[in-house]
Amino acid sequence: MEKFYVTTPIYYVNDKPHLGHAYTTTAADVIARFNRFLGRDVFFLTGTDEHGQKIQQAAEKRGMSPKEFVDSLVPTFKELWKRLNISYDHFIRTTDSYHVKAVQHIFMKCYENGDIYLGEYEGWYCIPCETYYTEKDLIDGRLCPACKREVVRVKEESYFFRLSKYQDRLLKFYEENPEFIAPEFRRNEVINFVKQGLKDLSISRTSFTWGIPVPINEKHVIYVWFDALTNYLSAVGYPDDTERFNKYWPADLHLVGKDILRFHAVYWPAFLMSAGLPLPKRVFAHGWWTVEGEKMSKSKGNVVDPFEIVDKFGVDQIRFFLFREVPFGLDGDFSYEKLVNRINGELANDLGNLFNRTLSMVKKYRGSIVPESKGEEREIDVELRERALSTLGRVKELIPKGEVSKALDEIWKFVGFVNYYIDRRAPWQLNKEGNEELDRALYNMVESLRFITAFVYPYMPDSAEKMAELLNLGKKAEELRISDFNSWGGFKPGTEVKRGGILFPRIEYNPETGEVRLAKTKKGN
Repeated sequence: MEKFYVTTPIYYVNDKPHLGHAYTTTAADVIARFNRFLGRDVFFLTGTDEHGQKIQQAAEKRGMSPKEFVDSLVPTFKELWKRLNISYDHFIRTTDSYHVKAVQHIFMKCYENGDIYLGEYEGWYCIPCETYYTEKDLIDGRLCPACKREVVRVKEESYFFRLSKYQDRLLKFYEENPEFIAPEFRRNEVINFVKQGLKDLSISRTSFTWGIPVPINEKHVIYVWFDALTNYLSAVGYPDDTERFNKYWPADLHLVGKDILRFHAVYWPAFLMSAGLPLPKRVFAHGWWTVEGEKMSKSKGNVVDPFEIVDKFGVDQIRFFLFREVPFGLDGDFSYEKLVNRINGELANDLGNLFNRTLSMVKKYRGSIVPESKGEEREIDVELRERALSTLGRVKELIPKGEVSKALDEIWKFVGFVNYYIDRRAPWQLNKEGNEELDRALYNMVESLRFITAFVYPYMPDSAEKMAELLNLGKKAEELRISDFNSWGGFKPGTEVKRGGILFPRIEYNPETGEVRLAKTKKGN
């Protein structure tokens, strides 16, 4: 069986999860679910990054040990993934003993290969970002270019990784593997960064103790990025479980935020080259969310709490919005008005109403029993069939590469076409005429819904399960496989479909109070 290994970054547990964490993890879930639909052996990894000075300082402020502090926060991440319906296969913590062993092992591999040496680091360091900067990188000579907070001057003994040695090899790799970094404009950014020249990288610290000890010198702890990136290896058995490791590695897709692309597309491949390990196949960097045009900030009080919006608007509604509103890979703006418009327009009107009107007509004209497709086949019938199969082909091509928004665009074009098909075929008119083409139209409408159920399942798993139940498919949406959709006509005539209320109720939102309530139902919706 073909495998597919997809990862999120591991999230830093210095605070509770926010919309950005939810965004990446939900994208990985969409990709994992779709690859299971394709019949692949999926390994979907997420987890938490628990070492470093920032964690140590946050724990000290609360009068806790670092381990007690991270233990108190990890359950919040797991609870959010449960609420968002995230189907991860493994949750890794960098404090897990098997991970500690893997980090020390790869450190020694790079050291034995002559790529790690002891020196002294002097320069600027941003504690919140766990990142070193040169003078020219800083804003106004003192601020971190990423988080705009003040950096500190650091001078200490450090182990260095010979990153400079890998500059030409990395550039050659990018050239030979043009799909390694996506979107393409991010690839160009990385190539330009590497061409400017790579300096050796400090990979250990002595000024704090909360981290994995350097195996040859326990005065040092391993720098957080060398530690964190290794999770992608340790989670699949590196270095001891070679059978499992060889089965899943290399990763097929690393999903990351644009702010950590450099670590994944420059440092990580260089570490792997040094250790003699295969490189991941693709790194996809997505953008950031702003709120009503402004960057999320606690001081501004505009941080979007994913728990709160899921409770107010519904989990599938949020999952849909994240990938429908903004092309995945670009920055996007969150607003409640946009969210409500997507729910009421595309979910309630386009998709919910499509299901409702189709099942209502099957009930009205054929007593809820789906008829055999008969009567003359028209050009519009052929086009519907071809569009269903071509949409599946496009989605199959796009989602495994991380193009989750482009795939959803294709799906929604098909939803729109099915609504157009019903208007053109006008079953109510065929019924009046006693035309047996009514049977063909009704069958095609239901078969379209079967395809749509499979299409939307990765994005909206709970809603798709309800759709599968209404269509009486005989299996759950999560059990559907691409082999069920090799050709048009897989829906079994004679099946009794159900009516089951409104899939996506329209909602009303009061921006003054933040109250969300169901809109009064209009006839036919």
